[in-house]
Amino acid sequence: MVAKTEKAPLEELMAAMDVVDTLRHDKSIAERELDGEGRRERLLQRLRDMYAAQGIEVPDRVIEQGIDALEQERFKYQPVEPSWRTKLASVWVSRSRWGKPVGFLMVVATAFYGYYFVSEVLPERALRANLPGQVNSTFSSIVAIAKNPEVIDQAKASSASAYSAIDQENFEEAQAIVAQMQSVRTQLGLEYSIRVISKPNQSSGIWRNPPNKPTIKNYYLIVEAIDKSDRVVELTIFNQENNQATRKKSWGLRVSEETFYRVAADKNDDGIIQENKVGTKAAGYLEPVFSIPTTGATLTEW
Repeated sequence: MVAKTEKAPLEELMAAMDVVDTLRHDKSIAERELDGEGRRERLLQRLRDMYAAQGIEVPDRVIEQGIDALEQERFKYQPVEPSWRTKLASVWVSRSRWGKPVGFLMVVATAFYGYYFVSEVLPERALRANLPGQVNSTFSSIVAIAKNPEVIDQAKASSASAYSAIDQENFEEAQAIVAQMQSVRTQLGLEYSIRVISKPNQSSGIWRNPPNKPTIKNYYLIVEAIDKSDRVVELTIFNQENNQATRKKSWGLRVSEETFYRVAADKNDDGIIQENKVGTKAAGYLEPVFSIPTTGATLTEW
């Protein structure tokens, strides 16, 4: 009995909705029968006849509920007022159209960001974290090997500039200063002799007219650096004529005319330059000490 009692109202509600649906689809019935005197009774009778013709038994109270619902618009669809919630719902419902392309773009974007993060962000973070330590260790190594107080003073100034750049988050400038300090440290550690090249079919000296001065001659000995193991050392040499630095294994060292011809005479005597050693670079110093008169100017091309 309980199940029957619960089922009846549902069936009646469905029947009432059907009545409303019938009236909506055939507006002429509602408009004609609901107009004028006795309209409700005429509409009730018309609906009885329609359902009876279809072999459907619908109680009068159900038909009346349907008529009431139509008049009150109880079953009429009322669209939701536009809002950000409805727009969001519409976007979500239409995800089958835009989901795959957007998902693909997200995957591509994630891959690019991952590459950027690994190749750019992480190294930069590591650089920032390591810079103070690099400044300190490079400065300490310069102090440990330098034998010239001026070099140590310059290293102190450079390290102070590097720390200042780090504090201001100017990491590129700090890195450039550290690179310069490391170059100084490398130069301090070098130890070699400078000798005039004395080889068959290779010039030991040249003279040149400086740019725009054809009446003047500059004299150069062609030299090379040799370490303790008698190996040629490649050095960074500054060319006085074009103001460019180049890594070279041999270069021209400017000397006086007298020194130039003295060395030339030494070589012409027996093809060998007896006193070919002209300078020494000791560890702990930046510049070599020469045993011949020289301005220290250099040449890399001739």
